[in-house]
Amino acid sequence: MTSFDPSPQLTAWRTLLALAVVFVMLATTGWTAVHRHERTTALKSSLGAWERGRIAGRQLPGPQSTPARLARFFASLTAGQRDRLAERYPLAVGNMNGAPAALRYRANRIAIQEQIGVERARTRDKRLSPAGQHEAGRRMHRLESMTDAGRQILAFDPEGTGRVAEVFGDLDRAERISVVVPGVDTALLTFQRTHRRYSAPVGMAEALYAAEREARPSTRTAVIAWADYTSPAGLGIDSATAMRAERGAVRLNALVRGLPGGSPVSLFCHSYGSVVCGVAAHALPDRVSDIAVAGSPGMRVENAAQLDTGARVWAMRDSDDWVQDVPYLELGGLGHGADPVASGFGARVLSAREARGHGGYFEPGTDSLRNFADIGTGEYGSVRCADDNDLCRADLPGTTTAGRA
Repeated sequence: MTSFDPSPQLTAWRTLLALAVVFVMLATTGWTAVHRHERTTALKSSLGAWERGRIAGRQLPGPQSTPARLARFFASLTAGQRDRLAERYPLAVGNMNGAPAALRYRANRIAIQEQIGVERARTRDKRLSPAGQHEAGRRMHRLESMTDAGRQILAFDPEGTGRVAEVFGDLDRAERISVVVPGVDTALLTFQRTHRRYSAPVGMAEALYAAEREARPSTRTAVIAWADYTSPAGLGIDSATAMRAERGAVRLNALVRGLPGGSPVSLFCHSYGSVVCGVAAHALPDRVSDIAVAGSPGMRVENAAQLDTGARVWAMRDSDDWVQDVPYLELGGLGHGADPVASGFGARVLSAREARGHGGYFEPGTDSLRNFADIGTGEYGSVRCADDNDLCRADLPGTTTAGRA
């Protein structure tokens, strides 16, 4: 979630909550119907072509098949056959949970290169306004950077503001996998930043990957910058409700179930991303060992037990994060429930010292990032609790050793 000047945003939240009844009335009378309009997209076209396709005389499995079935199908093919499918249906293969990670990287590189051509044409399209042509140029340059050598794009959809996910490390060989789930205003153009680098998904994941390697060099880790859901734009109605989180939760669950191997998975959920993780928690597979939230407006429950998950639940909030002033309640579908760092919620509350503001939790040198890295590598005995107590380490593996000095 991007850092904002808190005053107008908090006023907006309070106004939204005060208008809860009005919103519910509008929603039930069809005011939101425009958001349900369906149209053909590039990804849907690729999936449709896949459904009609064949390889070596064999019909292709449905694109919505389980990750396990898709994994078996791809394993039955030769390397050449897999490559041909990536070339014919790049968007379909690049977004297919269960397809080999390396094949998805290859398919998405092809899809991104095709989209670069689309955006380049739009920069010269006289039917677009100058602002539209400029926007196309920005997207083209962002996509070009995503084709740099070594980048591993696990998911890509150019539709609308865009969805994308990127892997740092070797996903197939990882002994532990971390997934960064960001908040509002997450899109293709905000996937990475030069200014405020560590408030964007790529910077978050890069920082976490480096911190995990420092925390436990002997452990093979992989980190996913997961911006593969349509997040709310700004702090409006969408960010005050669970609609985007519910759709994102389905996609997050599909991602985790499609990850290779059986290594433990930790989720690191920032701001509205914690709403996504809260909604997803009950359906996530057992391999999800930890769910850690930072700067959370709530997880759509009143306490951690209601998440109905076997994963450890962690929470942190910096003392100058404006999100602490939002109303922690749910009324008429608006708001996201109890405060995850409150004593009655039941999460393991972590230190976030040195983090600054709402977007600073992944900044190198902060307690928040060190704690994330310890959780991601299973170094539970080293996590630093809030208020310098040991409560967050109670009954954890590895807590026979002292925490960090």
